[in-house]
Amino acid sequence: YFQDLLNKSEKALYDAFPSMYGELYTQNMKVFKDLYSELRRYYRGSNINLEEALNEFWTRLLERLFKLMNPQYHITDEYLDCMVKHAEQHKPFGEVPRDLKVKATRAFIAARSYAQGFLVGSDVVKKVSQVSLSHECTRAIMKLMYCPHCRGMSSVKPCNNYCLNVVKGCLANQADLNTEWKYLMDSLVVVADRIDGPYNVDTVVGTIHMRIAEAISNLQENKDSITAKVFQGCGNPKISTKGSSSEDKKRRGKVALEAKSSAQALEMLVLDAKGNLTALKAYWITLPGSLCSKKVMASSAADDKCWNGMTKGSYLPEVMGDGLANQINNPEVEVDITKPDMTIRQQIMQLKIMTNRLGNANIGNDVDFQDASDDMSGSGSGDSCPDDVCGKRLSKSPSTRQPETHAIPKQSGHGINGASSRSSPSAFLLLLSVAFIAAQHLWR
Repeated sequence: YFQDLLNKSEKALYDAFPSMYGELYTQNMKVFKDLYSELRRYYRGSNINLEEALNEFWTRLLERLFKLMNPQYHITDEYLDCMVKHAEQHKPFGEVPRDLKVKATRAFIAARSYAQGFLVGSDVVKKVSQVSLSHECTRAIMKLMYCPHCRGMSSVKPCNNYCLNVVKGCLANQADLNTEWKYLMDSLVVVADRIDGPYNVDTVVGTIHMRIAEAISNLQENKDSITAKVFQGCGNPKISTKGSSSEDKKRRGKVALEAKSSAQALEMLVLDAKGNLTALKAYWITLPGSLCSKKVMASSAADDKCWNGMTKGSYLPEVMGDGLANQINNPEVEVDITKPDMTIRQQIMQLKIMTNRLGNANIGNDVDFQDASDDMSGSGSGDSCPDDVCGKRLSKSPSTRQPETHAIPKQSGHGINGASSRSSPSAFLLLLSVAFIAAQHLWR
């Protein structure tokens, strides 16, 4: 949507300026093209100083237009340097450059940071969904989902609290994303209000061509006084031997420039995004409940005829809290709370960095985006269910297994679609089917 606004503004400039300004435009077309090119590069994350890019545009435009409007003089590069030094004082384009710089930088910073925030959120989901199961977790899931079949109780569903303890143990590291994930969602909501409010991209980005036309018209209308001020400060240039150009024939007719407002479309986009972001705030700590209800089809908490890991009956142990630290006494999964998964810790840091950037964008401060992606990848093998897993509690020996990560697929959207939740333990907790729902929400 943002880039479409920029494209429409550029097209409107190309359509209207030839008839408005004649040679003033046709001989300086590259200056305008370069401006829009720089704006696009900035939005896409290039390390460009936006204020400097805008200043450079106005400087180049002033130099070229001043020469075209004074063809009877031989104006050297040194003379132009002198003129530019006095430009701030003379304000040849009026207040447009200063006003546009303030508004455009805020709008572009907010829009770029907002888009980057979605990218980071989606990337975190993808990387976290590739974290493999521990050996202990695989055993616990096999016991949860398949042991009832071995006992001739294929129709008996796992107890809900039993399922929650298994999944909370397996997703202990993922639950630790919750705090920073919530901060990111909150920050995106705040910046969304800026995009549709004080830094309104419709008003700013969609009217760049109009502000440029306003600036050029101001220069034309005040040509004589501005020229006199320049001559006073820099001296009288030499008369050109080439004679006059066609400046006197330039077109001064005003063409009505319009900015078709699509504020309602922007408002709907922002409302939709904010709704999805709010719904995703508690994603990582509600994930165990979602998996137990949608994937395992666990029985209700009060059911005394469910599979409790040993037989058909009630499940008595309490449900563990969320996060790694709360799994020290998990009765179903052996979790070494002293060894957090490093891939997930890295993603927590990425969330912190992005939230800080959004905080800066919210107050109009620019930030540099660098490639903060980590390419930790490895290979992991599937764990089979040992013969002794069913019918007995897991031993509490400390785990020495190192966390594994898998290479991230280069194509997005490849979840486990249509696969049965009982096809394999890894299919159940690789999180792709549920995690990519979150990724899709982030990109809606």
